[in-house]
Amino acid sequence: MTTLTQIRDAIKAKLDAIPGIGVVHKYERLATRVADLKALYVTGGQLRGWHIRRIATNEASPTLGSYVIDHRWQIRGFMAIDDATESELTFDLLIEAIRDAFRADETLGSLIEGTQVPPPAIGVQLIEHGPVMFADVLCHGARLNLATRHFRVGA
Repeated sequence: MTTLTQIRDAIKAKLDAIPGIGVVHKYERLATRVADLKALYVTGGQLRGWHIRRIATNEASPTLGSYVIDHRWQIRGFMAIDDATESELTFDLLIEAIRDAFRADETLGSLIEGTQVPPPAIGVQLIEHGPVMFADVLCHGARLNLATRHFRVGA
């Protein structure tokens, strides 16, 4: 039986496999001090990191004892802006690499049924992209959404 933890771990593993992705956290890391928050997302001297959050779950029981479970996930990413290196273009390529990775394996290695959950969007959706302040650093920020569907039989 597929669990929430397995799905979250599979999403993290998929992100971790993308070259140059930066630090990936399987949940939203927070800190009371800005320096501590910044340290959680810095790799190779640059703030470049992502976190995963489950934002909704819907469950239906089409037949007695079977369940369809849809989770909605939000993937947030941040990368320090460096206009001299055209960092926005690099960040855009990372977003597309994420979308490509999930498109290439929509079932997360047969863990889930897929990522097409009504409405008919499939795979990773780019919801928002633009400059943000994160951990006291001017960053490119992106909010991606992913829906997953799996089935469960029994309680």
